[in-house]
Amino acid sequence: MGIIIRQSIKGTVVNFIGVAIGFITTFVVVIRYLTPEEIGLTRILVDAATLFSGFALLGTSSSMVRFYPFFKNNEQKDHGFFFWSIAIPLIGFILIALCFFFLKNTIINAFADKSPLFLQYFYLLLPLTFCMTYLSIFELNSNLLMRIVVPTFIREIGIRVLLLCAYLLYAFKILSLDHFVLVFCSVYAIAAICNIIYLISLKKVSFKPDFKHLTKSLQKSFLYYTLFLLIGTLIGSITATINTFFVSAKMGLAYTGIFSIATYIAAIIEIPYRSLGAITQPQIAQTVKENNFDETSKLCKNISLHQFIVSTFLFFTIWVNIQLIFQILPNGSEYMAGIWVVFFLGLTRIITSSFGVGISILGYSKYYYYSLFLSILLAGTAIFLNLWLIPLYGIEGAALATFLSTCLDSIFLLTLNKIKLNITPFSIAQLKIVLILLLMFGFNRIWNFALTPLFSQLPIKELYCSILSNSLGTFFTLGAGIVILYCWKVSETVNHLIRKAFKII
Repeated sequence: MGIIIRQSIKGTVVNFIGVAIGFITTFVVVIRYLTPEEIGLTRILVDAATLFSGFALLGTSSSMVRFYPFFKNNEQKDHGFFFWSIAIPLIGFILIALCFFFLKNTIINAFADKSPLFLQYFYLLLPLTFCMTYLSIFELNSNLLMRIVVPTFIREIGIRVLLLCAYLLYAFKILSLDHFVLVFCSVYAIAAICNIIYLISLKKVSFKPDFKHLTKSLQKSFLYYTLFLLIGTLIGSITATINTFFVSAKMGLAYTGIFSIATYIAAIIEIPYRSLGAITQPQIAQTVKENNFDETSKLCKNISLHQFIVSTFLFFTIWVNIQLIFQILPNGSEYMAGIWVVFFLGLTRIITSSFGVGISILGYSKYYYYSLFLSILLAGTAIFLNLWLIPLYGIEGAALATFLSTCLDSIFLLTLNKIKLNITPFSIAQLKIVLILLLMFGFNRIWNFALTPLFSQLPIKELYCSILSNSLGTFFTLGAGIVILYCWKVSETVNHLIRKAFKII
């Protein structure tokens, strides 16, 4: 667990630095200088390219993790595993390019009424898809080599700094909208190039395939697994981006911009899992390959517990301050409609970050084919709920559809894990976390009822009173939650970190 802890901590630090840069970019520059429609444009370009790249990967994002242990060999440079990881997505990209031209008119007709601005830059989707595909492939190769810090730095800091520069150039009218969108898309090309340069510098990858290592049984197993998961991967990409397309097509890019700002706020909850998940997935794939399910179960419970602690505390911090967050945002009144989007997407992020490791285990086992059927169920449910709830509740309906479909998918997958592998991420300690969270909300309510009115009497502006009251109230309730967490001995790892922090202080 040593390398997991070290790499995940470093990765999390990088992630939070990236969030700080992203916060400045989004809440100081983007909201101030871009219209909601322009924000929606950048969002749908990225999400559409993400969807296309999900297909172009041809299932390799999962099969690489599952089959890397069969190729792993430092002396032989993993038997040319890197070559196959870049060759298969190239075939996928060619296929998606053909589909792009065949379906172009259908896509144009879907967005022509509500989102005409998107169609002006439709031609950039293919190059952006190519860059995103290989950005993911190069990053995944680094994860498999247990080197997540530099790729995480590139994704979370490098991309955000370059995007900030692009936004500033557009804000100060140095770039026109056409040139800004070109620069925006070029950022992902630069990130992909940096990632492959880093991979080559490790001197552990080879562009030369080792055909002798590809036994017939390994080829058959790899092809069957990859082709089987292709549909699941595509469906997963559709599910992840479906809100953007439905909101853009049915409500317009301005609402997509509001939805994307709310999504960014909720995504903070998932930040620690990005590093921890990236470094632990190869470890779990290895233990599953060795049929060491006791170790798999231990990893799963341990990761899920600590992710649940972090994600619930982050959700609490965001939600008790959500009104204030939108108050202090530039042009915040335009985005106030996204408050309940943050709530439902925040709950979704708690589920995906806390139980994502447990959900992925089935895909690495011999029962992986079950995940395909459940992916189809998830996508179908998400599409149905979006079609039903968006006309009723607007963007809140889109967020609610995501939450409900994610809950359904997680319940089915975790139940199958328990039945087939006897592995579950749940423990009694997580019930304690739920009780602590409820107590924290209770403490916060008491603070707001008893003490917030006193702050309003201070001879300063109302906004400053709110900032002071919310900051102190959040600090008090979080402190109380941490004390209860420590005294209740929910996690010895957390208690050790708390004791270590006190020693440093």
